[in-house]
Amino acid sequence: MSHVWYVSYGSNMSADRLGCYLEGGRPPGGSRTNPGARNPDPPLRDMAVDLPGTTWFAGTSPQWGGGVAFYDHDTPGATAARAFLVTAGQFADIAAQEMHRIPEEGDPIEEIVLDPLAGGRHTAGPGHYETLVEVGRHDDVPLLLFTAPHGTDHVPHTRPSSGYLEVLAVGLREARGWDDDRINAYFCSLSAHVDRGWRAA
Repeated sequence: MSHVWYVSYGSNMSADRLGCYLEGGRPPGGSRTNPGARNPDPPLRDMAVDLPGTTWFAGTSPQWGGGVAFYDHDTPGATAARAFLVTAGQFADIAAQEMHRIPEEGDPIEEIVLDPLAGGRHTAGPGHYETLVEVGRHDDVPLLLFTAPHGTDHVPHTRPSSGYLEVLAVGLREARGWDDDRINAYFCSLSAHVDRGWRAA
């Protein structure tokens, strides 16, 4: 069973929220129930990761309302992320649920992530989380994330909901031990569309 590092820069930085993609269930404050992965086991390890790119918010989340996070590897910036060591199948199942699909056997993503990505990138489809990016390796295991096929300047930005930001904040506290002031400063550095002075609910 081969593993990859799934790198989250959004709500899946929260272990509980990621758990809903693995075990199934509805995250606190969310409006949708996730079916869960074919393999519900928790990640073997996790670690904080600093990414050399920028995060922005766009679209409208059916789970949280408001914009959701996307990552642009080609635009300079600083993104705080969290990597989880999962199986290739779990990675594929997380990606499927992000695109509102039911995980199933034979998902091509499972095979793709086990081979080096040409140019560090693979577009599996036109969806907003169907572009895979390899952002490095740790212990010779690839660090992979999914994002939109376009960069930060190609779509209108939208304001994330306070509920969505709170889930991101949970992940930042868990992975990095940041307090609310540090989290607020980070959110404000990402986008002018984040309310300044955000505070935990």
